[in-house]
Amino acid sequence: MRRHLYLIAGFASIALGTIGAFLPLLPTVPFMILAAFCFARSSPRLEAKLLDHKHFGPHIRNWRERGAISRKGKKAALAAFAFSAILALLFSPWPWFLVPFAAAAIGGSWIWTRPEG
Repeated sequence: MRRHLYLIAGFASIALGTIGAFLPLLPTVPFMILAAFCFARSSPRLEAKLLDHKHFGPHIRNWRERGAISRKGKKAALAAFAFSAILALLFSPWPWFLVPFAAAAIGGSWIWTRPEG
Protein backbone atom coordinates (compact mmCIF):
# COMPACT_ATOMS: atom_id res chain seq x y z
CA MET A 1 0.00 0.00 0.00
CA ARG A 2 2.77 2.43 0.94
CA ARG A 3 4.55 1.73 -2.34
CA HIS A 4 1.42 2.76 -4.25
CA LEU A 5 1.15 6.01 -2.29
CA TYR A 6 4.76 6.88 -3.14
CA LEU A 7 4.07 6.05 -6.78
CA ILE A 8 1.01 8.33 -6.84
CA ALA A 9 2.96 11.10 -5.10
CA GLY A 10 5.78 10.70 -7.63
CA PHE A 11 3.42 11.08 -10.58
CA ALA A 12 1.70 14.05 -8.90
CA SER A 13 5.12 15.68 -8.46
CA ILE A 14 5.93 15.08 -12.12
CA ALA A 15 2.61 16.69 -13.07
CA LEU A 16 3.24 19.74 -10.87
CA GLY A 17 6.80 20.04 -12.17
CA THR A 18 5.53 19.89 -15.74
CA ILE A 19 2.99 22.63 -15.02
CA GLY A 20 5.81 24.59 -13.38
CA ALA A 21 7.76 24.51 -16.63
CA PHE A 22 5.07 26.77 -18.10
CA LEU A 23 4.02 28.82 -15.05
CA PRO A 24 6.74 31.15 -13.77
CA LEU A 25 5.75 31.03 -10.09
CA LEU A 26 5.62 27.23 -9.77
CA PRO A 27 9.08 25.63 -9.48
CA THR A 28 9.97 22.66 -11.67
CA VAL A 29 13.18 21.15 -10.30
CA PRO A 30 12.05 20.81 -6.65
CA PHE A 31 9.05 18.78 -7.84
CA MET A 32 11.34 16.57 -9.92
CA ILE A 33 13.59 16.05 -6.89
CA LEU A 34 10.49 15.10 -4.88
CA ALA A 35 9.40 12.74 -7.67
CA ALA A 36 12.82 11.05 -7.60
CA PHE A 37 12.50 10.66 -3.83
CA CYS A 38 9.06 9.05 -4.22
CA PHE A 39 10.14 6.82 -7.11
CA ALA A 40 13.18 5.66 -5.12
CA ARG A 41 10.69 4.14 -2.68
CA SER A 42 8.25 2.81 -5.26
CA SER A 43 9.81 2.26 -8.70
CA PRO A 44 13.57 2.01 -9.27
CA ARG A 45 12.94 2.05 -13.03
CA LEU A 46 11.18 5.44 -12.89
CA GLU A 47 13.81 6.80 -10.50
CA ALA A 48 16.56 5.75 -12.93
CA LYS A 49 14.67 7.46 -15.75
CA LEU A 50 14.64 10.73 -13.83
CA LEU A 51 18.30 10.42 -12.85
CA ASP A 52 19.22 9.86 -16.50
CA HIS A 53 17.13 12.81 -17.74
CA LYS A 54 19.39 15.32 -19.49
CA HIS A 55 17.84 18.39 -17.83
CA PHE A 56 16.72 17.20 -14.40
CA GLY A 57 19.19 14.39 -13.69
CA PRO A 58 22.16 16.63 -12.82
CA HIS A 59 20.02 18.76 -10.48
CA ILE A 60 18.67 15.70 -8.70
CA ARG A 61 22.14 14.16 -8.31
CA ASN A 62 23.62 17.47 -7.05
CA TRP A 63 20.87 17.73 -4.46
CA ARG A 64 21.23 14.12 -3.33
CA GLU A 65 25.01 14.12 -3.14
CA ARG A 66 25.73 17.56 -1.70
CA GLY A 67 22.45 19.33 -1.02
CA ALA A 68 23.59 21.70 -3.76
CA ILE A 69 21.61 24.11 -5.93
CA SER A 70 23.11 25.68 -9.05
CA ARG A 71 23.75 29.42 -9.05
CA LYS A 72 21.34 29.75 -11.97
CA GLY A 73 18.69 27.89 -9.97
CA LYS A 74 19.25 30.11 -6.97
CA LYS A 75 18.88 33.25 -9.07
CA ALA A 76 15.71 31.93 -10.70
CA ALA A 77 14.18 31.05 -7.33
CA LEU A 78 15.02 34.45 -5.87
CA ALA A 79 13.61 36.19 -8.95
CA ALA A 80 10.37 34.22 -8.57
CA PHE A 81 10.20 35.15 -4.88
CA ALA A 82 10.73 38.82 -5.73
CA PHE A 83 8.11 38.71 -8.48
CA SER A 84 5.50 37.16 -6.18
CA ALA A 85 6.30 39.66 -3.42
CA ILE A 86 5.83 42.55 -5.84
CA LEU A 87 2.52 41.10 -7.03
CA ALA A 88 1.38 40.79 -3.42
CA LEU A 89 2.40 44.37 -2.74
CA LEU A 90 0.34 45.55 -5.70
CA PHE A 91 -2.76 43.40 -5.23
CA SER A 92 -3.05 42.42 -1.55
CA PRO A 93 -4.36 44.56 1.29
CA TRP A 94 -2.49 45.41 4.46
CA PRO A 95 -1.19 43.30 6.30
CA TRP A 96 -1.60 40.32 3.95
CA PHE A 97 1.02 41.53 1.48
CA LEU A 98 3.62 40.97 4.22
CA VAL A 99 3.13 37.17 4.06
CA PRO A 100 4.88 36.75 0.67
CA PHE A 101 7.67 39.06 1.85
CA ALA A 102 8.22 36.85 4.91
CA ALA A 103 8.12 33.69 2.77
CA ALA A 104 10.58 35.24 0.32
CA ALA A 105 12.94 36.28 3.10
CA ILE A 106 12.86 32.90 4.82
CA GLY A 107 12.84 30.74 1.69
CA GLY A 108 15.30 32.93 -0.18
CA SER A 109 17.83 32.98 2.64
CA TRP A 110 17.61 29.19 2.97
CA ILE A 111 18.10 28.69 -0.77
CA TRP A 112 20.99 31.14 -0.94
CA THR A 113 22.86 29.36 1.89
CA ARG A 114 22.78 25.95 0.14
CA PRO A 115 26.04 24.87 -1.50
CA GLU A 116 26.41 25.56 -5.19
CA GLY A 117 26.54 22.66 -7.57
